[in-house]
Amino acid sequence: MRSVRSAPAPVTRRSSPPGPGSLTPTQRRLGRDWRLAALFLTPTAVLVGVLVLVPIVQSIITSTTERHGADNVFVGLDNYAALPGDGQFRAGVVNSFVFTAYAEVFKVVLGLAAALLLHQLRRGRALVTGLLLVPWVVPTVVTAFSWRSLLDPIFGSVNTLLTASGIGPLLASAHLVDSWPAGWLSDPSLAMPSVILVNVWKGVPFFTVCFLAGLKAIPADQYEAATIDGASAWQRFAHVTLPGLRHVMTVTVTLSSIWTFNNFDLIWLLTQGGPGNATAPYVLVAYSKAILQLQYGAGAAVTLVMLPVIAGLVFILVRALRADAGTKSAGRARKALPWVVAATVAILLAWASPQIFWKAAVVLGVILLIAAAVGRVVSGLQAKGGRRASSLVSGAGSGVALAGLLAFVLGPVYWIAVTAFKSEGQVVTREHDLWPTPWTLEQFGALFTNQPFGRWYLNTVLVSTASTAVALVCAVLGGYALARLRFRGAQGFTVTVLLTYVMPGALLFIPLYQLLIGVRLTDSMWSLVLTYPTFTLPFATWLLSGYFASIPAELEEAALVDGCTRVQAFRRVVLPLAKPGLLAVALFTLTNAWNEFLFAFVFITKDEYKTLPVGMQSMIAGDVVPQGQLAAASLLVSIPVVVMYAFGQRFLTEGLTAGAVKG
Repeated sequence: MRSVRSAPAPVTRRSSPPGPGSLTPTQRRLGRDWRLAALFLTPTAVLVGVLVLVPIVQSIITSTTERHGADNVFVGLDNYAALPGDGQFRAGVVNSFVFTAYAEVFKVVLGLAAALLLHQLRRGRALVTGLLLVPWVVPTVVTAFSWRSLLDPIFGSVNTLLTASGIGPLLASAHLVDSWPAGWLSDPSLAMPSVILVNVWKGVPFFTVCFLAGLKAIPADQYEAATIDGASAWQRFAHVTLPGLRHVMTVTVTLSSIWTFNNFDLIWLLTQGGPGNATAPYVLVAYSKAILQLQYGAGAAVTLVMLPVIAGLVFILVRALRADAGTKSAGRARKALPWVVAATVAILLAWASPQIFWKAAVVLGVILLIAAAVGRVVSGLQAKGGRRASSLVSGAGSGVALAGLLAFVLGPVYWIAVTAFKSEGQVVTREHDLWPTPWTLEQFGALFTNQPFGRWYLNTVLVSTASTAVALVCAVLGGYALARLRFRGAQGFTVTVLLTYVMPGALLFIPLYQLLIGVRLTDSMWSLVLTYPTFTLPFATWLLSGYFASIPAELEEAALVDGCTRVQAFRRVVLPLAKPGLLAVALFTLTNAWNEFLFAFVFITKDEYKTLPVGMQSMIAGDVVPQGQLAAASLLVSIPVVVMYAFGQRFLTEGLTAGAVKG
């Protein structure tokens, strides 16, 4: 131990930043740790540069060309100039806006309600939270096929249950649907609301978890002070809860809006943009022009023309909501901004989709009226001194609301599970719809006999594992460099990583497709292994950078004093302590790769190379939908993800919490 303590002076000085005089001219220009930073950041920089930045530049160049035969001819800005007169593009932009705006409104309302219910729950909170996470965990392809079957006008259980309960005819008499039984995905007036409903079902768990974390961070003494001052439940909600959740709401809504606005897989799997163009978003328009019509320039123009709009709106929204009010008038403006934004969005929605607007207003109005009525009753009982009665009413209302929420969340999942074990006769004749009689493995046997399902499963495992390994290794090195090393350009590199994190896949699939054609890697699993880091690596790097920053630097300094090099301290001290963050990142990247649809759908056409989401989509031939086999496939696809989340929940929570706070 004595020999370790008597390490050379340069090693000892590494425990604290050297003074300006001890740095070489190169270190003063590029930063103290520029050599190690260059070594650690090179893999991430190469992947981000080759797979994200270069394709974006290539997409800009492609958007100025037009295909004539086998050649691409330079046409300048003609593709952009043609967009305002393109009815398909205009419809796609409106559809994307309508889809995103309505979905975000309902996800905020339902997610906040669910978070408030869980926050007040004394027993079983972890179990209920885990159940609510199921829609977020299951793959998108499973979500689409389960809801597509449930909403089938003839064989779907939704129409059957609504008819049996008398709600269906009531909806028709209230003109919420045009006729009964309703064609949820085939009726132009119902297709968009139905797609929004499915997206809300998928996204509410994400909002619930984020809002629940925000509620836990609000100090309890703020509620106590408000109660002492005589504030009612509504006043505490308006003046304590909402301001306390402002930051969480901003981040959650911003990220979710970007994802929703650029959604392709869910809409494609549900309706393929139909009927007509009733649900076709702008991403599907770009896919149609570039992949189906081979007009790469027009398709690239569609994606690029929307990017500045999204970036500008996100920048203005985040800066405005985060800005600290320096004056009283600025404070008033900040408080008024959300209402101005809400009013503007409402006016645009009423203009763009009047049929959906009043239906959504009725549904939201009913939800808010019920919540307000229960809150008023509870407040009235409390004012009269009936604490026990108010607790009973509040508990009963919360129980009913929680039961309804769980039924909404778990209903489609239950349908998948029971349908997978029905015989083909039960599926077709609708016998024993809610409980298989008898239980059978017929659908699983037919799945492996009629489809190359085993091949798809193996492809998905190989691609997901390989892409996760690549992303994890690069993210570990890059995240540590951004969190610990001092070098010039660190902030710029961090901003680049964050920008590529929110970069829509719609912007990349066209240039990446051209790139893969050029190197002859289409219809190859290598095309997926190489391109999946475009959406897994930026998130992994950002999260691990935050997690590494949360580890006390003194531990590394002690290792440096004991004679370790920076690399040895990283390997022996930092990596073991970062295990929760590493597991959280591995879980997220593996899940994203497991569920990915757009790239696999565009780059792979041969059955032997398809992954599970694309393979399951190919099982549908026209109007022939093998519901039983799809349910069996959905169950087999979901089980690994659910099991991973169940066993990794503790590490996931710890890793995300530390990474999110610092990142």
